[in-house]
Amino acid sequence: MLKTAPVREVQPVQSLMVRTRPVLQLTDEDFFELCQQNPELRLERTSKGEIVVMSPPGGETSYRNARLLYQLQAWAEKDGRGVVFDSSGGFALPNGAIRSPDAAWVLRSRLAHLTPEQKQRFLPLCPDFVAELRPPSDRLEDLQAKMEEYRENGARLGWLIDPVERQVFVYRPGQSPEHHLHPNQISGDPELPGFVLDLERIWEPGF
Repeated sequence: MLKTAPVREVQPVQSLMVRTRPVLQLTDEDFFELCQQNPELRLERTSKGEIVVMSPPGGETSYRNARLLYQLQAWAEKDGRGVVFDSSGGFALPNGAIRSPDAAWVLRSRLAHLTPEQKQRFLPLCPDFVAELRPPSDRLEDLQAKMEEYRENGARLGWLIDPVERQVFVYRPGQSPEHHLHPNQISGDPELPGFVLDLERIWEPGF
């Protein structure tokens, strides 16, 4: 009788940091082309020029992010003032970092100033609203530092959603982060008037 091998628990893979300076300094154009040549990778660049290689999300994280984007897009369609972006889009922040938040929203009035060429590349601005969803493999401190970076570079509202501990951190300019433990929903007022994110579907994946 054949014996089946015990199933090993798959450990989540954390992000990989690649330091390139001073040996190699990539311009925004160089980094954009690097991303185009490696579409299977999700890459970011820090303000110090370090390249961050992020592992693909697991099924539950992917589902949660889809629920987040669905609700944000539904609100944005009714509001009409801005555009929603998913994690496949990159933003070139004023400090030199290139980030791809899990969800972002930008006022149309700001996008109107961009050239057609700029819209085809990393958008040269910080979103008005950003949201990051913590996967089990990511350290909370790293994501908190990223949220501080968004705020320092012009984001008017930021949400760090942590399904691991069922908590949300809210970031606004000139204020200490708000900490909400086990909330059922979170409001975007006044920056995103009328937008209320239902967290129940995010805390409990529906599959």
